[in-house]
Amino acid sequence: MAIVGISNVTRTSLPFRPPFVLACRRAGRRSSAAALETLPEITHDPVDNGSEIPASSPPPKAKVWEGRGWPEWKMMSSKELGIKASMITKPTKLVLDELKKKGYDVYLVGGCVRDLVMKRTPKDFDIITSAHLSEVKKTFSRCDIVGKRFPICHVHVKDSIVEVSSFCTSGRTPSKGLVYATRSHQDCNEHDYMRWRNCLARDFTINGLMFNPFSNLVYDYMGGMEDIKKAKVRTVIPAYTSFQEDCARILRAIRIAARLGFRFSKETAHSIKDLANSIMRLDKGRLLMEMNYMLAYGSAEASLRLLWKFGLLELLLPIQAAYFVSQGFRRRDKRSNMLLALFSNLDRLLAPDKPCHSCLWVGILAFHQALVKEPRDPLVIATFTLALHNGGDLSEAISIARRINHPHYVSFPELVEARGIDDDEELTKQVFIPLQVYLKVCRIFECIINRGTEKFFVPKQGNKINYFVLAQGGLAEVRHVFSRVVFDTIYPLKPQDCETST
Repeated sequence: MAIVGISNVTRTSLPFRPPFVLACRRAGRRSSAAALETLPEITHDPVDNGSEIPASSPPPKAKVWEGRGWPEWKMMSSKELGIKASMITKPTKLVLDELKKKGYDVYLVGGCVRDLVMKRTPKDFDIITSAHLSEVKKTFSRCDIVGKRFPICHVHVKDSIVEVSSFCTSGRTPSKGLVYATRSHQDCNEHDYMRWRNCLARDFTINGLMFNPFSNLVYDYMGGMEDIKKAKVRTVIPAYTSFQEDCARILRAIRIAARLGFRFSKETAHSIKDLANSIMRLDKGRLLMEMNYMLAYGSAEASLRLLWKFGLLELLLPIQAAYFVSQGFRRRDKRSNMLLALFSNLDRLLAPDKPCHSCLWVGILAFHQALVKEPRDPLVIATFTLALHNGGDLSEAISIARRINHPHYVSFPELVEARGIDDDEELTKQVFIPLQVYLKVCRIFECIINRGTEKFFVPKQGNKINYFVLAQGGLAEVRHVFSRVVFDTIYPLKPQDCETST
């Protein structure tokens, strides 16, 4: 992926070197990247009060760092990277400004900085500050401290929540077997170390960027810019250790790679496969949250493909994995997989800052599974989606469906050959939805099950999507988007997407 503005930017090296770096040597392998440098092998155990161990006495069971030397610290001008103040949301600016007025250091950190560098719209903005969380809470009238293991502040600004963490509570607890190296440098002050220490606690190098919007500087301590240029997802610490520490990072890796179209480093890919089963240790709520991040923010199709590739789909969505097997799924299929086609059409309507409620993608899964169990005539599906859109008025839906004059897609096994159903009553009987498949989405389909227009239901007017209402699960909005997704899958708007029978 070509990243505009990165290759031509002047990357000024900071006038210092990191005071603490991981001892990361693998015999016989060296990185050829120009931005990486090999540091002297002086190590110390962080729990040993800084007492140095000569390099000639190698630490036992020291982990390696994918064969890389530690990357050189860099700072870059955000203006030269193309980051503008207008790219930061108003609620985020308000929180940044208030904390700055109180005299605290404030930065944007993590995936939002990565997205700003890549000219993408961030899903959300994470702030980190030198203030204690208790001081953050005092600064804002509507602020809660949440989380026990990793506490953060939720600052409420109108209808938005801005997450704020503190340097005082963040930072990596050294992993067992990880050995750190130390090197003093007179130009390295406590601010440098504080930022580096926090970035070390990040999951992936491309999330280890820190942006000071007041000095217009972007800091890169983990080699994140280099991996963005290479379109690569790589863990900050060795992948196997990283995923053992937090198996949710496996799902985050899939989500990030799917959303950005990035590849995994070899070590990261192997570790995902080796530790795939560990995600089942997560509670159901966390699994649903991670699945929602994958399917509700505009990268569902790519996420499903990666989940299948790395053996995760059978753990998370076993029914859909069985469907993939039954279809003899190939990664480079040409629109022969209806499930992926449905989510591809959903992706076209969503974005990281324009997500849908989880009931929509659950509804799509339920609808598709119903068709797998009992394939249907395209006219029946058209009637169903039109009735769903207008609140259950089947007579109107049938009337509109019969006037469809462009061809449907014929390669999906979920569709039976169109046989021209002339009797409206027969067509009405065939429009159904099995509520037992997914009870969570029964409200969406109630109007079809009840065979009549809902009282007080007001059909959506126009095609413009209200993303705020959609994210909240507004019934009319969810039905509208669901109907569009299904209809556009069966009856593609572009002639080249159709394969008509002869």
